[in-house]
Amino acid sequence: MVTAVVRAATMVMLLLLSCSACQAQLSPTFYANTCPNALSTIRTSIRSAIARERRMAASLIRLHFHDCFVQGCDASILLDNSPSITSEKFVTQNDNSVRGFEVIDQAKSAVENVCPGVVSCADILAVAARDASEYVGGPSWKVKLGRRDSTTASASLASSQLPRFSDSLQNLIRLFGSKGLNERDMVALSGSHTIGQAQCVTFRDRIYNNASDIDAGFASTRRRNCPATSPNGNGNLAPLDLVTPNSFDNNYFKNLLQKKGLLQSDQVLFSGGSTDSIVNEYSRDPSTFSSDFASAMIKMGDIEPLTGSAGIIRRICSAVN
Repeated sequence: MVTAVVRAATMVMLLLLSCSACQAQLSPTFYANTCPNALSTIRTSIRSAIARERRMAASLIRLHFHDCFVQGCDASILLDNSPSITSEKFVTQNDNSVRGFEVIDQAKSAVENVCPGVVSCADILAVAARDASEYVGGPSWKVKLGRRDSTTASASLASSQLPRFSDSLQNLIRLFGSKGLNERDMVALSGSHTIGQAQCVTFRDRIYNNASDIDAGFASTRRRNCPATSPNGNGNLAPLDLVTPNSFDNNYFKNLLQKKGLLQSDQVLFSGGSTDSIVNEYSRDPSTFSSDFASAMIKMGDIEPLTGSAGIIRRICSAVN
């Protein structure tokens, strides 16, 4: 009799734990009842911002990426400095580089007007990345929702866990692997560099060091707007893909085959290493790249989200309530 009671109690406990886990899972329909117009409201705001500045599409995708790699997808990157917070915005990988904060703020404000205190900044970041991709001809995907916002940021984690433009293939594989992303995910996500621009300071050494892994004509062209001596022209911009810089396509991978990767961290993906075959495949098959990119973005969006009663829903994205 006692054994039966123990078994029954154990079963009830397991069911409760299972139910709790289910409630904590992200879902594309998370706001279906609490804010049914959330996605359309965000979409309108994001499309308007990209219509004003095409480059913003790349910036919003990158903003979501740089959020998820630090503490998980919790909107910590959006927090400003405060007495209790050291912002992630000013670490080397983000300073004067990561942008689009005002676009997320505008989307948040629009959603707050419709459903106050319901939709997290972390979810807005995830939806914005999807809407940005779609707007410039890239893939779309169902965004899983239900993330909550952190009350902390970590400049130290941002500095150690975000990739750098000078990273080796081995280090990139290590960084992505630490987030549960495999080599195929890494190459697919890197393909977002088919749009967007980079600052001269991030590729100066590459175009002036006469390396064997860069096309000479390509390097010469890039020197025109990137002086050899720093800090001259440090902030001057160049498109990551010179051919179709404003369209989300697979030309990025074709560039790598021709040794025309602008950043060192791009070209190492096709440099005689383990990812060469993936780059080759994506250069030949844009539909596979598109599908894999969407899958990798969903997978990235699952990195350590705050759910349930963890975290908060920030009223404004740049500060804790």
